[in-house]
Amino acid sequence: MQNWRCSICDYVYDARKGDPESGIVPGTPFEGLPEYWGCPDCGASKQHFEPYAGGMEF
Repeated sequence: MQNWRCSICDYVYDARKGDPESGIVPGTPFEGLPEYWGCPDCGASKQHFEPYAGGMEF
């Protein structure tokens, strides 16, 4: 599964972990996130995320 990085704060969305605090279950691909979902660290919208091929989370 592809990881996605917030271009504002560098948060990495890892689909294997999801975002349980926002109700996103593990295994949810980035493309499957609801449109209202935003970066849990800075609140940036999905449009500010880009594919991330680097290592795991910072």
